[in-house]
Amino acid sequence: MLSIRGLSKVYRGKATPAVSNVDLDLRPGEVLGLVGLNGAGKTTTIRVAAGLVYPTAGHVAVNGLDLTRDKAEASRYIGLVPEFPNFEPGSRAINQLRYYAGFYGVTGAAARELCTELLRKVGLSDMDQVRLRTFSQGMKKRFSLAASLLGDPEFFLLDEILSGLDPEGVLLARNLMVDLRARGHGILLSSHILSEVQQVADRVAIMHEGRLIKTLTRDEVEMTEGATLRLTIENLDDPGMELIRTYGTVRRDGNTVWITHPNLDPGQINTELIRHNYKVVSLGFESLNLEQAFFDAVRGPPPKAP
Repeated sequence: MLSIRGLSKVYRGKATPAVSNVDLDLRPGEVLGLVGLNGAGKTTTIRVAAGLVYPTAGHVAVNGLDLTRDKAEASRYIGLVPEFPNFEPGSRAINQLRYYAGFYGVTGAAARELCTELLRKVGLSDMDQVRLRTFSQGMKKRFSLAASLLGDPEFFLLDEILSGLDPEGVLLARNLMVDLRARGHGILLSSHILSEVQQVADRVAIMHEGRLIKTLTRDEVEMTEGATLRLTIENLDDPGMELIRTYGTVRRDGNTVWITHPNLDPGQINTELIRHNYKVVSLGFESLNLEQAFFDAVRGPPPKAP
């Protein structure tokens, strides 16, 4: 297990911590999504977990090895794909990957065979002799993913790996994560593409302003149909909202409201609204998705009626 405990990081010259008192576990055989607005602390958390940045407080342990005290040994269990990969620009892809393979004791024909296979796996077979300076951001992400696979680490830390990928690249990355999970690897996936996170993640950790505010299981993200009632009301006003809040937890966007776990059935709610002279344009159940769960967590519960 990759375990983060009490993690805080304050950068020099900054008044507030980038990350504050974060506890997080990444287990073998799971995909853990890490989501948050820009500046939430996702990249700092990943960089500390990868051993690139020292924590101000707290610690990271990988299979019982402290990442600060036992860095060389602990790092063997970790593969990192950073948000902005950077390589020797003049090197050809296959040569750069073979160079990295040498750090894992793989050389000669074995290295060429392994690196050729990894480039194929990430969709870069026809780019093996191309210099890295010509690679697009998406191609650099693919190459970085191939490099992270060299040591067959138990845990992968993927920071915005989907950003910059074309649809084919997103599908490739998604399928690779599913395959790695099936083979017992743990994956920490940071991404702004919430729909993709929802497709592959077993759990989702939501960060906001440097803090971990909620962790959701797949079942909690994909609530059963009927958990949320969606209504659009033509003449919705403040008294109408006061009435609707008596039916359950409410979120509003303009003339549309969502009632989570309503305490009356839709027909009764519709009847009550009509009785109070409100015109219901549409009414129906929908499932909760990660985007809704994320904004509910970040924004907090709706205000109570006065």
